[in-house]
Amino acid sequence: MTGGTASEGMSYYLHPQQREHIHQLATRFLWRSELPTWLLIIAIYTGWFTTLAYWHTIGLLPATVLLIWFTAWYMSLQHELIHGHPTRFPRLNQLFGTLPLAVWYPYGLYRDSHLAHHRNDHLTVPVDDPESYYFTEQTWARFMPWQKRIIHVRNTFLGRLLLAPLLDIVQTLGSAVAAFRQLHLRAMLMWLVHSVLLAGLFVWMRHVGFSPVWFVLAVSYPALALTKVRSFLEHRAADDPLARSVINEAGIFWQVLFLNLNYHSVHHDLPGVPWYGLKALYQQNRAVYQQRNHGFVVKGYGQWLRQFWDKAVDVTVHPGIKREEHE
Repeated sequence: MTGGTASEGMSYYLHPQQREHIHQLATRFLWRSELPTWLLIIAIYTGWFTTLAYWHTIGLLPATVLLIWFTAWYMSLQHELIHGHPTRFPRLNQLFGTLPLAVWYPYGLYRDSHLAHHRNDHLTVPVDDPESYYFTEQTWARFMPWQKRIIHVRNTFLGRLLLAPLLDIVQTLGSAVAAFRQLHLRAMLMWLVHSVLLAGLFVWMRHVGFSPVWFVLAVSYPALALTKVRSFLEHRAADDPLARSVINEAGIFWQVLFLNLNYHSVHHDLPGVPWYGLKALYQQNRAVYQQRNHGFVVKGYGQWLRQFWDKAVDVTVHPGIKREEHE
């Protein structure tokens, strides 16, 4: 194996041959044009707005199911935009992900926290990793018993679907309030732009006769819950950063919805590789990747469902990391 620690903006190749292979792929039409991502953008926006515009014809229930899919898919697209696709220009990519089709998160705040999450040496470490589900000992000790029970429920598969989105929403709105109280101008601007755009979408929904309340409760919340399927035990605390991200050999439905992020260990090694390249790279080096991440492999999300339907994963106090230099 070659390379050093994978971090924000860096790639960690298995060997020089893989590096050369990826560089060759980057010169070919598919990767240079980013055609799959452009088609994805067209499909999501066309599908989302067309479904809303013609929901009377489609029917409320089928339209709701379609909107859940397109909204969850849009959140996967936002992740792809953050990682530099389909263009080399972050501001241009941001334009394709700023509309609050999923309601809750300003794109800029998601981008900033997610790029911090990609500092692999700090992956899963509370505070250092904004997307960590772990807590410091000090934070855990301050929790009341009822708060610990809520976290216990959240750490079951069912709780991650039903409760975790609500906890995320509460935390997000709390951060918005804090930004205005503390006069964090950059975050305030993001929230103001987000709110204006969201208000515009809600006005248009009312214009086509679709209830914004129904959209929030029956579309946006379930779509957010779908993303929690992917993030369930997506990372674990481990001394070796390479062992902290899962490989989930999920079925085609989840691969499409999550844009192959089920191959999460590969994504953290190669954050710049487009979504349509991850699966092939994994399959070409399947045994090596499974050895590389210390066997942190799961055979589809159904395995997590069966194993942790009502049993909590042990994601509470972070166990700490032995600071050893990784070769």
